[in-house]
Amino acid sequence: MAKQFAYDSLPIVQTKAGKLRGYQSEGTYIFKGIKYAKAERFQKPVDPDPWEGVIETASYGFVSPMLTQDNPKGEIIVPHRYWPQNEHCQNLNIWTQTLETEAHKPVLVWIHGGGFTMGSSIEQKAYNGENMSKYGDVVVVSVNHRLNILGYFDLSPYGEKYADSANAGQEDLIAALRWIKDNIAAFGGDPENVTIFGQSGGGMKVSGLMQMPAADGLFHKGIIMSGVAGDLMSYSTGDSQPIVQALLKQLGLTEDEVEKLETIPYYELAQAYNTVSPALAMQGLYVGCMPKPNAFYKGEGPAYGFRDHACKIPLIVGTVFGEFAMKPLPFNKEEISEADLKKALQERFHEHTDALTEEFAIAYPGKSLADLLQLDTIFRCPAKEFIKSFAEAGGRVYSYLFALEFPYQHKRTAWHCADIPYVFHNAEMVPVCNIPDVSDRLEEQIFSAVISFAKTGDPNHPGIPQWPETTADDEATMIFDEVCDLRHNFDEKLLQMYRDASPKIDLADLMAEMADDIQH
Repeated sequence: MAKQFAYDSLPIVQTKAGKLRGYQSEGTYIFKGIKYAKAERFQKPVDPDPWEGVIETASYGFVSPMLTQDNPKGEIIVPHRYWPQNEHCQNLNIWTQTLETEAHKPVLVWIHGGGFTMGSSIEQKAYNGENMSKYGDVVVVSVNHRLNILGYFDLSPYGEKYADSANAGQEDLIAALRWIKDNIAAFGGDPENVTIFGQSGGGMKVSGLMQMPAADGLFHKGIIMSGVAGDLMSYSTGDSQPIVQALLKQLGLTEDEVEKLETIPYYELAQAYNTVSPALAMQGLYVGCMPKPNAFYKGEGPAYGFRDHACKIPLIVGTVFGEFAMKPLPFNKEEISEADLKKALQERFHEHTDALTEEFAIAYPGKSLADLLQLDTIFRCPAKEFIKSFAEAGGRVYSYLFALEFPYQHKRTAWHCADIPYVFHNAEMVPVCNIPDVSDRLEEQIFSAVISFAKTGDPNHPGIPQWPETTADDEATMIFDEVCDLRHNFDEKLLQMYRDASPKIDLADLMAEMADDIQH
């Protein structure tokens, strides 16, 4: 049966800069590639130029260029979509159920992952906002912005116009939020009820925006999915002149010619950066490609403390069970003998094995002990610290853990990005996420929590156990699994024991390894 489509009969939408025409599919109004700002390289964005007539917004806009060529892998678990790249990528997409200016529907703004160097608003197929808008009766917006050295490269010692080049990507996001505040009512949205949500690097951008005064009042709630960076953000401090000098030298330029970096073809600039940055990074020096604390950005809480305004923004913060367990176990955990499993655990945890397995069984009753080999601490531990500190500072925060096993590679634990399809009500788009008698129910539980939070600031709904806010002394964690469960301080002891039994892991190295296995 043919799907409903409309174009010619639809009303024109008036924005501050000019008129737009989208299209309608199955009752959802869709607008793609709307320009929300423009910017010169390394400089702050400004409002887009106004236009005469009506612009068709039926095609996605450019996405930010990347430092290296994408290498499609892992499509069975994270299906991707690739798109033309251009540094003039300040555009956004909208899905809405109404164009009534007085509808005042909640607005959810998706900030994509990929750290601060990769990704786009449409990179993953599950980022599509149509189902979220339709089933949640909300306005969904996804945003493209500058990445890597285009979005996060400190040239401030070389001129006032580069004052916040270190955070230009964040400045783009602020410009997008300003555009939303000024225009979203024309798309049925409520500019006074905006929730920003993001995963991985997108989650880091959510917490970063909370620490930028220029974003105050532009959003009202936040969701951070697998995106508390912890020690990773410590790489973003320091003097930027060594990397700038090295880059200029590689390009045959002097410091007096720094403005030529604005016009050198991007891929030539990226190649030079890729050549000189590794040696400086090895020395612990600043190399950019993530936000840098300065007059515009306080730095991440809890390391830098939370701004008073940040503590007024209700949050959901969570992770998934296996985050960086991107490679399958070397055995079938459904068939391995008890003796062989114990041997595998001992090879990893040595004298800590017995105590760890006992504590794991307490924290995760019903899970295979083999899953101890896949347990994430890289995001879960910083997330727990963030949640506790935010609650101590007076903030309202809800904690979750996504712990589902999938019918792939013998009940694979949830991986980095595994929760995204359920949040967007898009499990149908990712075949491996479809589990009979499980995934439909779990999708409704997660999705309804997100929508309830966007509407009211409270994720509770009749389909899940009562989910209280976390307090300074009690982390109340919603476990999203085949059976949802609310647990209190359930993994404190396990995580401490796990860290004591494991070598220190560098998140930057892990993310690089993961990117090699699966794009973002």
